[in-house]
Parts: sequence; structure tokens; C-alpha cells
Amino acid sequence: MKTIVTGGAGFIGSHLVDGLLDLGHEVVVLDNFSTGRKENLGHVKGKIKLVECDLSNKGDWIKEFENVDWVFHLASLADIVPSIQNPESYFRSNVDATFYVLEATRQNNIKRFVYSASSSCYGIPDKYPTPEQSPIQPQYPYALAKRLGEELVEHWAQLYNLPAISLRFFNVYGPRSRTSGTYGAVFGVFLAQKLADKPYTVVGDGNQTRDFTYVTDIVEALISAAQSDKSGEVYNVGSGDTVSVNKIVELLGGEKVNIPKRPGEPDSTFADITKIKDELNWSPKISIEDGINRVLDNIDYWREAPVWDSKSIADATEDWFKYLSD
Repeated sequence: MKTIVTGGAGFIGSHLVDGLLDLGHEVVVLDNFSTGRKENLGHVKGKIKLVECDLSNKGDWIKEFENVDWVFHLASLADIVPSIQNPESYFRSNVDATFYVLEATRQNNIKRFVYSASSSCYGIPDKYPTPEQSPIQPQYPYALAKRLGEELVEHWAQLYNLPAISLRFFNVYGPRSRTSGTYGAVFGVFLAQKLADKPYTVVGDGNQTRDFTYVTDIVEALISAAQSDKSGEVYNVGSGDTVSVNKIVELLGGEKVNIPKRPGEPDSTFADITKIKDELNWSPKISIEDGINRVLDNIDYWREAPVWDSKSIADATEDWFKYLSD
């Protein structure tokens, strides 16, 4: 089979490429390297086709969709603060690009399309664990743009009978997660701090809980979605459990400092994964303890990542407080 992975040089995308190669697929990666890294694919050089392109504009990259079986659309911009500061780039990357990739998929009669959606669309949920039918209430442009991309996917499945599925990911972590200069996911921040022997910057009291989902579980969910006969459906993908930030600190080992709690953030993220278990026969396998051990085995990956402290985080999140405060 021939498969396209957009954003395949990124965190989740590069692990998906590994999984597809293990299945014997011919893999084409489309990436603009805005957040992805060629180093993430260094170990499969010569085994894949890598195309550098901008999916938010029509271009020669569309030709790559000829005679393709599956498309996984993972390419996107993430993180909260940059989306507040520069919403246009997020809408181009996460909405316009999704439109063009969907059209390339539809026009080439591709057999399966899988979209990486985000649990951030739930905002501050009303119910835990949070089921797929929960209210959609994005709190910032990143969440909104990912949701609009998801709506495009749903509409193309409905109108054009495109065989498409969306997966809403919850707090993905693991080796190769982003190390760029943008203040973002907790694991990247903490691992760089651990390497630098600096205290972990814990938001609020650290009792907030997250549904941390290991990246190989995410890959198995993506492949299960492509192998299924479902279409037009949305599925949560989570660990089946939730753990506090303080517990993460305990498992990583080291000192911590507390920084102000932030507006627009839920006290918990916790996926109801009943639907994906029942309909796609998928279940998570990696416990938080096992996942953190695997991350620590690969901790050198974060050696060049920025080391955040209370002051630099306060400066970086100034617009977060400015726009998301009541």
C-alpha cells in the first residue's frame, strides 16, 4: 500500500511513519518543517519519499496523491500563545491546508483519510470522562482552527462520501516531541529542565490532572482508524486514565516551583474512550510509569531545547493572561 503522512517529520507523524513502514507501506511524507525536524526521520532515510511543501497553498505536492491508498493528515501548528498572537498563520496551517489536502484526497479517490483532531475543542469540559458528544467550546485560536478542520472533514465525508475519520488526541507525550522555542507541552518543558538540573515549573498547585497518552498508542489508534470501515465519525483517543502534574514531577524526580494558574485551562482532561474501544477495537497499552521510563531513556533528545523558568514563562504567557482572563 502507498500512504501519505502530512506532518510526517513531526512528533506523532514520525512515529506513524515507523508504524507504516513496519506494515510494509510505501510512505510519502509532506512537511514544511515549521515544527517538524528532518532528524526525526533520519533513521528511515532512503526508505521514504520526503517532500518539503506548504500545504496551505496549491502546488506540485498535489501530484503525490496519485495512486495513494491512505492519507493521514497530521500537519498543523500547535500551542496556545502563538495562536493568540498570530491567528492568521494558524488558520492557514490548520484550516486552509486541511481544505487543500481533503480536495487532493477526494479528487484522487483515496480509500481512507484520517485527521488528527484535538481534544482542545472541548475547552473546559462539563463532564469527566469527556465523551465525543460533549459541547464544543474552543478557548483560543489553535483549538478553534483544529475544530474547523475537523468540521471540514465531517462535511467532506457527508457530502462527497469521502471515507474519513477524525481522532481527538489527548495530551500526547513521548520521544521526539517538539523542542522548538515556543512555550508549550509540559513534558518538553520538564525534560529540558531536568537535563539542566533546574526546578520544574508547575502551574498552580499541580493537582490538575491530564490524560497523558503515549505516542505509540496514538499510532496504533491512527492505523486502526485507517483499517476500519467507519466514516464520518469522531473518536477520542486517550490513555483511559488521568494523572496529576505533581505525580509527573514525582515520577521524573527533582525539585519544583509553582507558577500562577492560567485562565482558560481545564482542571482536568480525561477522555471517555468507550466509543473507540467498542467500534475500532482499540485500547491503550502504555501506562504512565512505563511511558515516562521510555521518555527518560531518550532524554538526550531534549538537550538543545530551551530551558524555561518562572520569569521567561511569565513573559511568554503574557498574552494568555491578557486575552483569556475573565
